[in-house]
Amino acid sequence: MKIMIAGAGGQLGRSLQSLLESTDLLALSRQDMDVIDLDAVRAQVSTNRPDIVINCSAFNDVDGAESDHESAYRSNAVGPRNLALAAAECDASVLHVSTDYVFDGLSSRPYHEYDRPNPLSVYGKSKLAGERAVIAANPRHFIVRTSWLYHEEGRNFPNTILGLAKSQELRVVNDQVGSPTYAPHLAEAILRLIETEAYGTYHLAGRGGTSWYELTRTLLRELAINAPVVPVSTVEYPRPAPRPRHSALTTIQEPRILLPSWKQGVKDFAAAIKNRS
Repeated sequence: MKIMIAGAGGQLGRSLQSLLESTDLLALSRQDMDVIDLDAVRAQVSTNRPDIVINCSAFNDVDGAESDHESAYRSNAVGPRNLALAAAECDASVLHVSTDYVFDGLSSRPYHEYDRPNPLSVYGKSKLAGERAVIAANPRHFIVRTSWLYHEEGRNFPNTILGLAKSQELRVVNDQVGSPTYAPHLAEAILRLIETEAYGTYHLAGRGGTSWYELTRTLLRELAINAPVVPVSTVEYPRPAPRPRHSALTTIQEPRILLPSWKQGVKDFAAAIKNRS
């Protein structure tokens, strides 16, 4: 199977590359292919003829999207549509990565694939628009929703926490719950999923749910970092974009592909950090 990755320079793109043979892979960064440019996307896909296009590109600035609607929708809706359309024109399938932020967080249980999306933020609305655009453009599609993605390299919550823990008391929100997902675990699950050719929408996230506060405490404990952590409410830590209070994900979709628990993800992340030191 020949795989094309768009947005290959990000956390998930790098994780996928580490699992794939170079002969079966075309990894394109944002500089290699601008997904917003339909002609450029069509040229790459028609020239390279992949069996599947995996979209790892996105506008991930949740707060920035509130003031820059156009950039969010161009990257999170127009770009995915272009990839799905170009793939369909070459008889290829497409996998698009979406987010738990398509839900409003009002559920008392984890969200499964058949729950109704109702995003609160511009970011969430743009990601939902991307899902719908992909579905409309290519019948051979996988929509993969994940949650709180992180990797030992790049900008993400755990790396931010590790930087701040060296110099200050940590004040971390305790009333937002999600399913922290270690990028290498997600990459493994995606490669298992695409082999099934069972097209549809899937939730692939670290099993279980936790708050940002508990994630922080677990991470620091794994790395034996003694830093004070104070729980705070969302009200005490206002941000431009509203966040869902409870957006943990679960799956009922067959085939059920389960990731390791979020705690195992933290353990593996911590081990990678230690090995890098």
